[in-house]
Amino acid sequence: MQNFNIVLIGFMGTGKSAVARYLEQEYGMESAEMDQIIAEREGKSIPEIFSEYGEEYFRSLETRLLREFKGRKQIVISCGGGVPMRAENAAELKKIGKSVLLTASPETVYRRVRNSHDRPVLSGRGSVEGIAELMEERREKYKAAADYVIDTENKTIPEVCRELMEKVSGIGELSDV
Repeated sequence: MQNFNIVLIGFMGTGKSAVARYLEQEYGMESAEMDQIIAEREGKSIPEIFSEYGEEYFRSLETRLLREFKGRKQIVISCGGGVPMRAENAAELKKIGKSVLLTASPETVYRRVRNSHDRPVLSGRGSVEGIAELMEERREKYKAAADYVIDTENKTIPEVCRELMEKVSGIGELSDV
């Protein structure tokens, strides 16, 4: 059993939720889906929160939730794609656990999220080009917040999880960051 937390960061559609569920099932870690927790607490969907209160309000909810994970162990946290964009959140990620950036190409992300209607940051950017642009805007902050990077392109969830556990357990190579 791992005596640390794993914090999954990255753009939407890179596999954070699926990886968190798999780690929960296969490694007995508790999983926490930040967007789901926030939506449940607010009694509204993420698009409704964005629409009614704005992005800044939502980002503040993320920061508060991140702080609640401090001191916990053996939890895998799936962060919303915008969590590392705030400097204070990036600092909180480092306090919580080992931060793993999951990546995929804009084409793969588009294929995975194109039919989703609960991604407000894609408003007006729901194309491969729009996704590539937003990914590029976030790239440096994602890398700065990450302890490890795993490309999920053309890999199964078990393959991604095996690579992740090797890296965070110190069995695999050092960080790709």
